[in-house]
Amino acid sequence: MKNNLLSNINNPTDLRLLDEAQLPQVAQELRDFIIDIVAVKEGHLGASLGVIELTIALHYVFDTPNDLLIWDVGHQAYGHKILTGRRESFHTNRQLGGISGFPKRSESIYDAFGVGHSSTSISAALGMAIASNLKGDYSKQHVAVIGDASIASGMAFEGLNHAGVTDANLLVILNDNAIGIDPSVGALKQYLTAVKEGKNPRQNNMIKSLNFDYSGPIDGHDIFAVIKELKRLHKIKGPKFLHIITTKGKGLQQAEEDQVKYHAPGKFDALTGEIHIKFEENLPPKYQDVFGLTVLDLAKKNEKIIGITPAMPSGSSLKFMMDAFPQRAFDVGIAEQHAVTLAAGMATQGMIVYCNIYSTFLQRAYDQIIHDVALQNLPVIFCLDRAGLVGEDGATHHGVFDLAYLRCIPNMIVYAPMNEIALQNILYTAQLGLNHPVAIRYPRGRGVIQNWQTQHLGKYKKTAIGKSICIKQGSKVAVLSNGTIGNTVSLAIAKMKHPETIAHYDFSFVKPLDEKALHTIFSKFTAIITIEDGTVKGGFGSAILEFASEHNYVSKITVLGIPDEFIEQGTVAELQQYCKIDVKSLEILFSSY
Repeated sequence: MKNNLLSNINNPTDLRLLDEAQLPQVAQELRDFIIDIVAVKEGHLGASLGVIELTIALHYVFDTPNDLLIWDVGHQAYGHKILTGRRESFHTNRQLGGISGFPKRSESIYDAFGVGHSSTSISAALGMAIASNLKGDYSKQHVAVIGDASIASGMAFEGLNHAGVTDANLLVILNDNAIGIDPSVGALKQYLTAVKEGKNPRQNNMIKSLNFDYSGPIDGHDIFAVIKELKRLHKIKGPKFLHIITTKGKGLQQAEEDQVKYHAPGKFDALTGEIHIKFEENLPPKYQDVFGLTVLDLAKKNEKIIGITPAMPSGSSLKFMMDAFPQRAFDVGIAEQHAVTLAAGMATQGMIVYCNIYSTFLQRAYDQIIHDVALQNLPVIFCLDRAGLVGEDGATHHGVFDLAYLRCIPNMIVYAPMNEIALQNILYTAQLGLNHPVAIRYPRGRGVIQNWQTQHLGKYKKTAIGKSICIKQGSKVAVLSNGTIGNTVSLAIAKMKHPETIAHYDFSFVKPLDEKALHTIFSKFTAIITIEDGTVKGGFGSAILEFASEHNYVSKITVLGIPDEFIEQGTVAELQQYCKIDVKSLEILFSSY
């Protein structure tokens, strides 16, 4: 029986002490280690399995951490973390108080750049390489590993465009597996497929045309071939580009065969690969499905309806419409800026466009929201999935800034439904014609209505724009909630010994605010609490404070939400407790009045 090699690798220096012939054994042990832990603890599986050989080869050839290694997005960095001193703590991955699911500078000197959003690696590595030149260090290596889905993003092209006219010691490695979270799309994918199949003449190589020393494509699972090529490239100065072909989920048959499902499969059997069945009968629907099924239903009745998503057809559930109306629903790839302005262009021609982007990713298209949509007052319907705290993905993925960064934009309507019916109704209302852009934000996870699809889908009611709803009357304190956190408020009030003291209002519209209702509330209550699952700086609570100041109200106002800090990973329940917006914390607060 072979000795376990991985157990003796505490850092890349230990790895480099091994004979090259031993590395395939390390690769197998590393795969098994990741599978065994992710099977129980959950996480991103397929991406890391696909780059095991590359990960080992990079740390074997390059002098990390002195040489700088950057993983684009970071879904694929589990092997990297395990080889760089985090093997013993890897079981805490994505947990409260544990290690991050993504590379993070404060966590390890081997994490050269913090990532989580795609397509930043080339620009970051180029910046480091230029800085090294300016400091007179021409031997340091700077490596960016980027996938075929991420390299199609505009920012990646901006980095390549700049790098090609520098003498920076930069190596870009294209991890080409033809998939991101969903299958890659677009003309660049077709080009890369032609290259892999030998159908593209080498003289037409677009990377070489950008002044990169191009090599490949090579088999990314042939560790000896990868090491040989990395050693060759190590000696070459200037911008270099290595094209490797890998299989996402390599080493686990089910993950290779169903790469979308095994991107982040949840808990599964480490030996068989079978995903543990979650019993989901009689559960409320996922908010993403409420969006997807509602838009599909509306699209059947209105041929002007268009759907757009940047690389998240499954995650957003726009796939329902893409399957039914492929000519009217578009996955534009990892290109949020393009998605927003594409929607704006369609809106100028009378189309009704639902642009579905995760809240954290819409940040990447902020100028387009302002300049291309709101400034021209185009009625684009932004659907912000994964708003609020998203859980284990942590600080890079929480959608907690949208209320603040959208509220300040003129012409923008900002709405957060309290439940599934409110979501379907605002989606219905938006396509009737709002004459303004609207942002509809809703969380990751499930709603509260068990029979929504069978009992409510298609039964629409027009939403009154800018109106709040009094959910419960009360005598002492008015609680103003925005969005689905209002359900937590209701649960907290129900647990109180004296719930009659608390009045509860659903302010789904952050903009425009229901000022008529606010005048009544401020005239009646001397204590007001606002609550949101967004940042307390600049969000819904800030809007209430501004209103009170403008109208000289002196009621005591307590603003609850996400504190002014980046919230790390953990379950949503754990993070809500940390932010003191969970049921128990609210019950204690309400009872103190």
